[in-house]
Amino acid sequence: MASVLVFYATGEGQTATVTDRVVDVLETRGHEVTVVDAERVPADLSAEAFDAVLVGSSIHMGKHPKRVHEFVRAERNALRTRPSAFFQVCLSAAAATRDRRTEGDRYVEEFVAATGWRPDRTAVFAGALRYSQYGFLERAMMKRIAAEMGGDTDTSRDYEYTDWDAVERFAAEFADLVEAELDGEPAGEGPRMIV
Repeated sequence: MASVLVFYATGEGQTATVTDRVVDVLETRGHEVTVVDAERVPADLSAEAFDAVLVGSSIHMGKHPKRVHEFVRAERNALRTRPSAFFQVCLSAAAATRDRRTEGDRYVEEFVAATGWRPDRTAVFAGALRYSQYGFLERAMMKRIAAEMGGDTDTSRDYEYTDWDAVERFAAEFADLVEAELDGEPAGEGPRMIV
């Protein structure tokens, strides 16, 4: 099948966990997947060497990691000429109110505008609250943010909000897109958000 590059950046580990699930789906479909952590990028990495590219990113305080921006800008021409997708993991996707949940969509739109890349598919997944991994100040800040979102504020435990069925649907739809492209079929109606 296709060679697929999955490039990701994670903050507290949930984006890495989502990436693992996406990779499982792509490999089950028979694709050869190369996974690259933004913290350990090989010097010779080039999106041109792959049939398709998927980028995953965490978001903290409304910002994607600098290395994700750098990768997309450097590889923008290659990303435009092959099937590509972007997913984001953020806590606002788990918010109780629609206004807060749509913050994640806005972050994706800002990322697309800032990088000039229009992926064929995008998705926003709820992340996790890892109270056990936070220091005192970060725990207090995250508790306040969670309270504003109508989320969990018991700091004695961690919470995972990721909808794994949605992650698998996204990965499967990206695999469909890649396979259609390999078969010479049209990619579909263009960029769209998958939820």
